[in-house]
Amino acid sequence: MGQVPHLLLQLAVILATARLLALLLQRVGQPPVIGEMVAGIVLGPVVFGAALPELHAFVFPPGRLAALEGLSQIGLVLFMFIVGAELRTPDGAAARLRAAGWVGVSGVLLPMALGLASAPLLHARFAPAGVGFWPFALFMAASMAITAFPIMARILKERGMTQSRLGQLALASAAIADVLAWIMLALVVALIGTHGGWGAFATMLAGLAGLAALGFGLLRPLLARVLARHAPDGRPGGALLGGLLIGTCAMAAATEALGLHAVFGAFLFGACLPRDDRLLDTLVERLQHVAVLLLMPVFFALAGLHTTADAFTATALPALLLILATAVLGKVFGAGGGARIAGLGWREAFAVGALMNARALMELIVMKVGLDAGVIGAEIFTMLMV
Repeated sequence: MGQVPHLLLQLAVILATARLLALLLQRVGQPPVIGEMVAGIVLGPVVFGAALPELHAFVFPPGRLAALEGLSQIGLVLFMFIVGAELRTPDGAAARLRAAGWVGVSGVLLPMALGLASAPLLHARFAPAGVGFWPFALFMAASMAITAFPIMARILKERGMTQSRLGQLALASAAIADVLAWIMLALVVALIGTHGGWGAFATMLAGLAGLAALGFGLLRPLLARVLARHAPDGRPGGALLGGLLIGTCAMAAATEALGLHAVFGAFLFGACLPRDDRLLDTLVERLQHVAVLLLMPVFFALAGLHTTADAFTATALPALLLILATAVLGKVFGAGGGARIAGLGWREAFAVGALMNARALMELIVMKVGLDAGVIGAEIFTMLMV
C-alpha cells in the first residue's frame, strides 16, 4: 500500500472514531471535543493496540506517521492562532481587576507549588534519561497551572453565564492565569532547549522578547490599519486571509527557530490581531471548523499513540492519583482561595475554582510540548492525559 493511500486510511480511521465517540458523549451532555480526546486514547496502544495489535501495527506503523505529524502541526498552529485572537479582556473586567488578579495569580501559584512539591516523588521513577530535576520539576509546575481560556468561554456561553458577575470574573481570571502559565511554560521550554546553558537561555529569551516587541509594536498597529482599510466589516477576503495565515506560519517558524515550540509563535501572532468580534467570528467560521473537525482529531490520535499502558500498573497508579489530586485540588483551592480573599462567598468561590479547572485541549498541547522537548516520557504524558 502506497504512502498516500495509507495516509488516507489513517485519516478515515481517525475521523470515523472521533465522530462516533463525539456523538456518543454528546448524548450524555459532554462537548464533542471530549469524545475526540477519548478517541485519541482509544486509537493508541492502550485500547486498539492491546485488543488488535496486528491491525493497529498495520494502520499506524511507527515509520509511517510523518504525514500525520505534519497535519497535526498545521492544525495545532491554526488552533493556537485563533486562541490568541480570542484572548481579550472580558467586558467589565476592569472593575473586577483586583478580584481577577487574586483568583488568576493564586490559581496559578498554588498548582505550581504543588507541582514542584510532587516532582521529587516523580522524577527518579518517570523522568527520561538525562533530564535534570529542575527542568522536569518546572515543567510539572507549569502543566499543573494551565487553565483553558477558550474552553471556559465556551462553557460559560453555553450556560448563558458570559455576562454574569461570576462568568466575567472567571473569564478575566483565566486570561491572567493563561498569560502567567504560558510565560512559565515558554521559560521552561527555553531552559530545556538550551540544556541549562544560561548564555543560550538568555539569547533565546532576548529573541522571544524581540518577537513580542515586533508583534505588538509593529505588526499590531499595521494589522489594525490594513484590516480597517480592506476589511472594515471584519470579513477579510481571500488575499488578506492568506496574508494572515502567512504571518501565523512565519511567527510560528520564528519561535521554532529560537528553540521554542511553534505554538508560541502562532499564539503570539493571533494576540497581535485587533480585538474585533466580527473578525474573530470570521476566523472561527473559516479556519476553526477545518482545524477542529479535520486536523485536531489527528493531533489527538498522535497524542494517543504516545500513551502507554505502563501508566496504569500497580507501581504507577500512586503517581497517577498524585497528579490528579495535584491538578484538581491546586486549582479548586488556589483559585477558590483567591476568590474568597477577593470577597466572594464560599459557594461562588468554589464555583470559580471549578471553572478554573477547565483545561481540555490546552493541557494536551502543553503535554505535547513537553513530550516533544523530551522533558517527560510516555508514562507521565499518559498520566497527564488522564
